[in-house]
Amino acid sequence: MTVSGTTIRDTSDAPAAVTGERADLLEMLAEHRRFLRFTTRDLTDEQAALRPTASDLCLGGLVKHLTSGERSWAAFIVDGPSAMGDFTEMTEADLARRVDEYRMFPGETLEGLLADYAEAARRTDELVTTLPDLDATQPLPKAPWFEGDVRWSARRVLMHIMTETAQHAGHADIIRESIDGAKTMG
Repeated sequence: MTVSGTTIRDTSDAPAAVTGERADLLEMLAEHRRFLRFTTRDLTDEQAALRPTASDLCLGGLVKHLTSGERSWAAFIVDGPSAMGDFTEMTEADLARRVDEYRMFPGETLEGLLADYAEAARRTDELVTTLPDLDATQPLPKAPWFEGDVRWSARRVLMHIMTETAQHAGHADIIRESIDGAKTMG
């Protein structure tokens, strides 16, 4: 609408600005994701697939793993443990699929992996802004690494995503420095 030569935007359907705790969660998630993405700057697909340390990790594989993890945990917030499966009865094929999350395969590109990661991040961010209650809980899936019958709130899951992202961004920094001496910080 234009009034006296000034365009007035209709904001009746615009989402409310995110503030407080949700804004803090979004900001911290974005910061750690940015560190990870920055670590991959100017790399070729071949460099992103290198495993230059004693670990089997590669930069493209870390991006791939974080994409999968973020999608799974976001689905867990909405759908509960069924979104993740039962880890107590994993087959060799299940284990192989989990290991494959950390690898880049022929035909995969760093650009494609980063685009998938950006889409997973966008969906998680949308979830942060639209969840009715960050205190809503779900029982954790059955897994040897989770003790007993524990429930996590949506907030706790988002903090877990943030922690995983920060931890793997640190791994990525070591891998990148091993490839060509470049550092994310310092």
